[in-house]
Amino acid sequence: MSPYRPATASLATALAALLGLSASTCAAAPGDASNDASLAATVDKRLRGDRTGACLAVAVIDAGDAGTFKVRRAYACADGAQEPRIGPSSAFEIGSVSKTMTAALLAGLIEAGEADLDDPLAGYLPEGSTVPDFDGQAIRLRHLVTHTSGLPALPPGVELSDPADPYAAIVPDDLLAALGRSTLAQAPGQRFEYSNFASMLMSYAVARRAGDDFEALLDTRVFEPLGMRGAYVNARPQGVREAVGHLPNGAVTSAWRFRDELSGVGGVRATLDDMVGYVRGQLGAAPEPLATALELTQQPLDTPSAQPIAMNWMLAPLDGRRVHVHEGGTGGFSSFVAFDRGRGRGVVVLSDTAMTALGGLGSLGQHLLDSRLPLGQPRRETTASPALIDALAGDWQLEGGPAMTLRRNGDALEIQATGQPAFAMGYDSAGDFYPRAFDALLSPHKGADGNYGFVWHQGGGALPARRVEASASPAPTLSVERLRDYAGEYPLQPTDLVLSVRVQGDTLLAQATGQGAFPLSPVTDDVFEAAAYGIEIRFQRDDAGAVIGLSLLQGGQSLRGERR
Repeated sequence: MSPYRPATASLATALAALLGLSASTCAAAPGDASNDASLAATVDKRLRGDRTGACLAVAVIDAGDAGTFKVRRAYACADGAQEPRIGPSSAFEIGSVSKTMTAALLAGLIEAGEADLDDPLAGYLPEGSTVPDFDGQAIRLRHLVTHTSGLPALPPGVELSDPADPYAAIVPDDLLAALGRSTLAQAPGQRFEYSNFASMLMSYAVARRAGDDFEALLDTRVFEPLGMRGAYVNARPQGVREAVGHLPNGAVTSAWRFRDELSGVGGVRATLDDMVGYVRGQLGAAPEPLATALELTQQPLDTPSAQPIAMNWMLAPLDGRRVHVHEGGTGGFSSFVAFDRGRGRGVVVLSDTAMTALGGLGSLGQHLLDSRLPLGQPRRETTASPALIDALAGDWQLEGGPAMTLRRNGDALEIQATGQPAFAMGYDSAGDFYPRAFDALLSPHKGADGNYGFVWHQGGGALPARRVEASASPAPTLSVERLRDYAGEYPLQPTDLVLSVRVQGDTLLAQATGQGAFPLSPVTDDVFEAAAYGIEIRFQRDDAGAVIGLSLLQGGQSLRGERR
């Protein structure tokens, strides 16, 4: 989670991780993490020399016969000299992975007959609370745990007074007042939009219905049954030390704090062994009644949005099975938790450094879940070519953000937002620029017209940039009838993904198997882009002018899809 736009298993992350997988051509692989030494070697390959200086705690959990588990663990740092920085007693902020624990508490209430997913949210709030609806269609609990409530990412009108600890000052009355100010643009369930606001309301609603402090509920109903002795929200257990969070530039940053009843949005701290216990529970080792509650949270929930999701678990297809995954991010930490019940494997990756702007921990986590998925490489500092710097120099406008000027300063790039000081940018081996003074990322991409653009990543948000030029050619406008030419299903070779293209209103949308839909903007004839994800799609026509296929370009990879 983040104070701006929360990070999830976004299309950009999940699609990039799956592009290299072909279920039809790759045999099942046991994975590289066969023991602690090989796991450490895999983590070291991904991390050693990374410019962030991050330290990771990693575990792979494999279910065996008769309810047994084999667990491999590794602790590693980008700089080997820093490795004493974390260890078995270190408690990490797990961020939005906490939401899956809130779901477990809600599922327990449902199993006890004290709640129902179709209950209106209003019934869980203080009497007299104003809850928006859409033409009489109410926000229900299922909409909160599927991020389809229609509520914005953050409570409107609530000031985040301290960006370094943005949620600490928010109290329930702030949420209720913001709810009263909110309106819905569409019926609940229609659109997937990740919302920390909705998740804070869910945390508050669960605590009120259960009639206890939220941390006490977690202790008795989740932590204790799963042996998570070091997990906590605000009451740190004896013998557990709070890990120190870092920005991707290596600077120490403050911890995030939450009011108890709102902490289900992202306030849990846990050691690696705590999270191993949590994943073992998800793989079937939990005692009753928690086992039944966890099973309920894992069931897919259908909504008109068509987003593959369970109760706060994102779902992704893999070899005909369903993988449950959630990532988390706070100001100084990142986390990744996933499990494949069909295969009996789970993965935990905890970082004492915020990796959200860098794409999170998904590449490592998914590689450990299945070694056919790409591992990723450490981001090492390097030097950008003068031609690239010159191509980016100029005035830009961020979509939904400030204007920004990019200029050359010696052999480096420098940025300056309107009314702000200039900041020097570094450049890394992944091809991205980054401010040396704060956590953000500038990802350049070459458009269909040969010119460069970029996406600005900060606080979990991805903002495409538009060059400000008086003579700039406007993007083409296509009629709905013209857009319908492109609608169809396109199996992407050599993967097992299918890209579905459809028209919604006056917009062309694309959606890969198991992922959320994203809008496509026309660039030139038969060429569209999703700039926030660095995706370019080129449609092909036959001699008669009918669309017969497409090419999807992202991150230097190209996939071909024949229309069916």
